[in-house]
Amino acid sequence: MAGTELSWDERMLPRPDDWDLVSRREADLRARPYRAAVPARIAESVFSLPPATLAEADDAARAITRFDAEYEAFPAPFSGVLLRSESASSSEIEHLTAGARAISEAEIDERITGNAPQIVRNVRAMEAAIALADDIGDETIIAMHRELLDDVTPDLVGRYRNEQVWIGGALPHLAVFVPPHQDRVATAMDDLFAFTRRTDLPLLVQAAIAHAQFETIHPFPDGNGRTGRALVQAILRRGGLLRHLTIPVSSGILTDLDAYFDGLGAYRRGDPSAIVDVFSAASIAGLRNAEHLARDIRALGDAWEGRLRGLRSDATARKIVELSVEHPVLNARLAAERTGASAPAIGNAFEQLVERGVLRSGNSKRRNRIWVNLEVIDALDAFAARSGRRQAPQF
Repeated sequence: MAGTELSWDERMLPRPDDWDLVSRREADLRARPYRAAVPARIAESVFSLPPATLAEADDAARAITRFDAEYEAFPAPFSGVLLRSESASSSEIEHLTAGARAISEAEIDERITGNAPQIVRNVRAMEAAIALADDIGDETIIAMHRELLDDVTPDLVGRYRNEQVWIGGALPHLAVFVPPHQDRVATAMDDLFAFTRRTDLPLLVQAAIAHAQFETIHPFPDGNGRTGRALVQAILRRGGLLRHLTIPVSSGILTDLDAYFDGLGAYRRGDPSAIVDVFSAASIAGLRNAEHLARDIRALGDAWEGRLRGLRSDATARKIVELSVEHPVLNARLAAERTGASAPAIGNAFEQLVERGVLRSGNSKRRNRIWVNLEVIDALDAFAARSGRRQAPQF
């Protein structure tokens, strides 16, 4: 078994400016050192994983390859659908939930508050991860993080953290976990990047270990979980396991969150096999869910074809129907950008689709007209429900 077990630093907190307002108990704790994690170096570690773990990872990798090839030419913008679904599931792990309609509204600036805009920013982070997958390094990770949080907390992006963070508790002395002191982050990240460039490990194993190491380093004050799961997509894309689609691994993780967090804990205690097992099982569960979604979308397409009978194959209305699979809430601006059709043609197409029962005219919160594909919304919300949604979507 490779040495992923943490060692520990003893550190002191700086004296706060408002020392006169500190309670005696807090003052007593602050006068004592706390322990901050020192991540094991993994760039050159030898990983001896159990045969069963390697077999499960191999099975999952073959399923990923098959899925990626089979659905490359799926007759709908399935790549975008999966990207958004994975982003929503990854956000839900951080207790950020929203229904498919809310997320789609946020994408066209119809919804500017609540969780949905944050989930859309996670979509942008995933897109950055995929676009920059060929060169995973400081700039790549910081770019993912910037896409995620620049609109919300611009003072936290553009660099790694320059302060001690901890998980749980008012002080690191009381925390569940204390990531490395800020002066160790850059070196730990360099080691992680060197690890991602290795070619002697199965890709899914490498992605799972890299994710656990990233979460252990915790290089940012906020957004580490979502950025770390975007990193998984980048590693799989760069290694060629994925070429066309996004694997819905977060959807699978949601089905057993306890196993995910237990796997991270086991990794920090020196056992990387548990987190590899989690990613193998999550990949299979996520792919199963995605295939169910593909069947639902294919069935919708068959039903729409009957309603669109008589329209030319190049009709603007048909282009908008396909667009509505990826963006189930639309406005004229988005339709024009994606179809290239004129304003009159788009207006006529929306009327045709409402008359034929494919779209429904919706109420805009921003004084614009919007159109909604409720059947796609239902299919996407069903995907989320199968992932083990833990609370009702926010509408």
